[in-house]
Amino acid sequence: MRHMIFGESHGPVIGVTLSGVPAGLALDTAALQRQLDRRAPGKDPTATARKESDVAHVVSGLFEGKTTGAPLTILIQNSDQHSGDYDALRYTPRPSHGDYPGFVASKGCQDHRGGGHFSGRLTAPLVAAGAVARQLLAQRGVCVAAHIAIIDGEYDAHFDTQPALEAASQKAFPVLDDAAGEKMRALILDAKENGDSVGGAVECAVFGLPAGLGAPDFGQNTEGIFAQHLFAIPAVKAVEFGTGTSFAYTRGSEANDPLTFQDGKVTAATNNAGGINGGITNGMPLVFTTTFRPTPSISLPQKTVDLRTGAEVDLVIKGRHDPCIVPRAVPVVEAAAALATCELLGI
Repeated sequence: MRHMIFGESHGPVIGVTLSGVPAGLALDTAALQRQLDRRAPGKDPTATARKESDVAHVVSGLFEGKTTGAPLTILIQNSDQHSGDYDALRYTPRPSHGDYPGFVASKGCQDHRGGGHFSGRLTAPLVAAGAVARQLLAQRGVCVAAHIAIIDGEYDAHFDTQPALEAASQKAFPVLDDAAGEKMRALILDAKENGDSVGGAVECAVFGLPAGLGAPDFGQNTEGIFAQHLFAIPAVKAVEFGTGTSFAYTRGSEANDPLTFQDGKVTAATNNAGGINGGITNGMPLVFTTTFRPTPSISLPQKTVDLRTGAEVDLVIKGRHDPCIVPRAVPVVEAAAALATCELLGI
């Protein structure tokens, strides 16, 4: 199954087309909409003030409630654009945003309004595609769930059970430890008040995968498949599996996951490897953490250049932007993980 996301932040619609969706899936459109509602903007002071209903319209590949096997296309209308806020950005790219490389790649023809095709707005159709993938995975007993792991140095608790993580993922502010969540919210609101932004990370787990999926080779490696999907999410700058970069500070005796038999199956006493060894799933939950950079669009003055004259100029960004991407990115990471898992399973 493959997906292609289309549209721009301030265009009439955004959407996604999925090819290779198996025929006969009784698509639960209400469940699909619930996933979009989790990501939708304008519901919390820690998020952008842009208000979008993000109602999914399935316009092809579905007949009498079931997928036909033809390409499945989902449209989402844009309705709350303030395009005039971006007039000054057409030739003065935002530092660390996709504006400048997009300008070069498109030979100056990209839609600059709201970031165009580079906008986080395009994660809405990604969530829609992931919602379809999740329903296919549920038929195989596979579940994906995530939570906010860290925001601006404030950590959430680590999950210890699948039910705990699933419950946390459905919260309006998806954390395991609500007290830590309140501290995170305070950090976001402080950055917002000061015209700044903060970064963070999302921890995600895939439950129910058998051992033996993937391969050590390029293009079939489990970490590689997931990384390709995850790095397609705007603002993602790092992905680590299991203990990840902390392996650099441990010894083998600490890092290894002892094996044991449980209920007639091989299992591990710990999961430092994140459910993957040698590029292949080992039967433990597949666990990874995705790091997001702070939102580049901040209202503090910044230095940039005028692409027409080459002059260095001061830039003050207008518009409505998330002071922290992370809270609304939780269902986005889950969606990318669901699509990666479908690829791993050959769906």
